[in-house]
Amino acid sequence: MQKKYIVRLTAEERTELEALVTKGKAAAYKIKHANILLAADVNGPAWPDRQIAEAFSCHLDTVADVRRRLVLEGLAAAVERKKQNQPSRLPKLDGRGEARLIALARSQPPEGQDRWTLKLLAGRLVELEVVDSISDQTVRRVLKKRTSGRTSKNVG
Repeated sequence: MQKKYIVRLTAEERTELEALVTKGKAAAYKIKHANILLAADVNGPAWPDRQIAEAFSCHLDTVADVRRRLVLEGLAAAVERKKQNQPSRLPKLDGRGEARLIALARSQPPEGQDRWTLKLLAGRLVELEVVDSISDQTVRRVLKKRTSGRTSKNVG
């Protein structure tokens, strides 16, 4: 079968990929993509896709996709992961929801409580109809991402 996307690396690209592989300090997927490109290069070993997939423990589609991205989008796109067109799931809290959560976390805790807990905050967000439902772990992630140490004594 004739390959649609032929990998022809320049000397500079080959050097860059070899450095990425030999240094071993990059993410595993980057090293794997670099190895795929080095093995597929027609000026180098020019392995068949099946041999590349077996050698680097990946699917034939991965090899074909890395080839395609090199030819169409360039070396950086081929080594990186493909970006999602849409996120898998929309965030529970938008900017206003996050602002409400932070304001709530900085406010006085409910009567009978010394401080806000993650479960109390999640329950209050549902009561206030900011969201239909939310887990305490989502609340934790938002607070960790968005707040400084100032609220850590109020939220537990």
